[in-house]
Amino acid sequence: MFSKKFIASVFLAVFCVSPALATPTDASNMKRALDHATLRVRQITPDFALETFHPESDFETFGEGIEHPHSKRATFHFGDAGKAFAASKLGLDESAIKYHSGYEGEVSSHAFFRQTHEGVPFANAVANVAFNKDNKVVTFGSNFVKASNIPPSAPSVALEDAIKTAEATLNGKFNEHPPTLEYVALKDGSVALTHVVQIQDETTGAWYEAFVDAHENKVQTVTDFVAKASYRVLPITKEVLTEGFETLTNPQDLSASPAGWHSTDGTTNSTTTSGNNVISYKSSMTTGLTTQSSTGLNFIFTQNPSQAPTVAANLNAARTNNFYLVNTVHDITYKYGFTEAAFNFQQNNFGKGGTGNDRVTASIQDSAGTDNADFATPGDGQSGHMRMFLWDITNPERDGALENDIVVHENTHGVTNRMTGGGTGRCLQTTESGGMGEGWSDAMAEWTEHKDATVPDYVLGQYVVNDAAGIRSHPYSTSAMTNPLRYSSLKTLTEVHDIGEVWANILHNVYAALVSAHGFSATAHTDPTGTAGNVVFLHLFLDALPLQPCNPTFVTGRSAWIQADVNRYGGANKCILWNAFASRGLGVNAANHNDDTSVPSGC
Repeated sequence: MFSKKFIASVFLAVFCVSPALATPTDASNMKRALDHATLRVRQITPDFALETFHPESDFETFGEGIEHPHSKRATFHFGDAGKAFAASKLGLDESAIKYHSGYEGEVSSHAFFRQTHEGVPFANAVANVAFNKDNKVVTFGSNFVKASNIPPSAPSVALEDAIKTAEATLNGKFNEHPPTLEYVALKDGSVALTHVVQIQDETTGAWYEAFVDAHENKVQTVTDFVAKASYRVLPITKEVLTEGFETLTNPQDLSASPAGWHSTDGTTNSTTTSGNNVISYKSSMTTGLTTQSSTGLNFIFTQNPSQAPTVAANLNAARTNNFYLVNTVHDITYKYGFTEAAFNFQQNNFGKGGTGNDRVTASIQDSAGTDNADFATPGDGQSGHMRMFLWDITNPERDGALENDIVVHENTHGVTNRMTGGGTGRCLQTTESGGMGEGWSDAMAEWTEHKDATVPDYVLGQYVVNDAAGIRSHPYSTSAMTNPLRYSSLKTLTEVHDIGEVWANILHNVYAALVSAHGFSATAHTDPTGTAGNVVFLHLFLDALPLQPCNPTFVTGRSAWIQADVNRYGGANKCILWNAFASRGLGVNAANHNDDTSVPSGC
């Protein structure tokens, strides 16, 4: 739990020492930036931490697009063309590249690949190629590795023994998800053959993908599917309860949820907080649901803030609010590109691509913690899992499921983790990319709450901690006096939520610039057409996710936004975007957490 006083003291300490940190050597800057981009320390248990490694990604954008080896062929398939292009760029035989996933989006097609050796894929050596509507390559990202002395592809450690090692190391149980055999590139340049198994702890909510060395029987690395957060969070355009509950009739968007919100599998209807996109429950997914208050799918429960959140009416109000919010985020993001083919969360995918049977499971008033919330994002085909906790700062306690920005923040972790890297849930695992995940989640929460063209300072988490200052170190603001965070702030930040504040504040400035230039659409939640600034922002937000490489950095994430604008709008917003990013240090020559405010010629 972070009190306002604690946050202030932490940042005072940072700013007091910043003059001494203002002129580090170029070498130390480069090493720190590389560590942010490739490493993440995972605190597995109180007395055991594991440093995880992801090879550094290269990322190129190509504006209007370039030709590829299949350009002259009569037929085009983005998977085949992408493999040929990746092989030519990397100087590899196509046999060393395996197609993993892909889809054709509204303005671009995306293909995702994995490096292989003797038919065994690498877990953390991946590539992605994007094509525009002219079938030209517009982006290429890769962190393939050059490795010698690759161990034999036949394991010498039995799977059963690897599972026992993973369970003992990670303090959990194998969840029966089908294991795989994959290579893993390690920090020292070597490679390990690993059994890949999923380990969960239902008590703590931990959910890991463990990579157990198939020759040495030790955990080499993990994927942590859970994105954790600390905050303070009604129609979705509202943040706090004082803005007032409303009764909404038929809020579902049938173009995004064709069977409605209460079809549990696309055909069978429920009268509870369970449907094709999400099931919101307490303790049990069979008995812990909220049932309609009256026939006709009416869920009318009046929350009483003077009573404990656990009383029946308050619990029903919380489950109903969560069910409404997760469904609404599903429908909004669906309209902007987070569809079945793009690896979203649905039980029934209606034959539109992707893997189904993975609606969000949302545990309300989860007993495993307080003063927090989290979201676990395994790969496409396994349900995303949200846990909403009670907050004990006030008396009576307050329910995080009744603060909209908390729920939207958590739900957005599922969006960004699925859309980056081709639906694996593995590609926001470094310190810097994990921080960007937190920033995207804050930015999405803010986007949903804008009501007009004004862009006031934005504060998160006011309700649950009963403090108008919220839980972030500064409000998100276009004023550098109100919020001084910028790209170079990463030199002194190592925690993902702190890094996320920098990315979210940059995106706040991008949003403000687009709305200032193009105005505001009051129907942006349901109508993604037009060129209003808030519409453009969310299109670029989601379009950039599959373009960027696995484990992006601020620089590659920015470049993906610029390329996304070329793909969808022909580069019409180039200067708006560059000036906004550069205003917070992410100019053309920004690198290694050193600010740059330059913009391209003509801007």
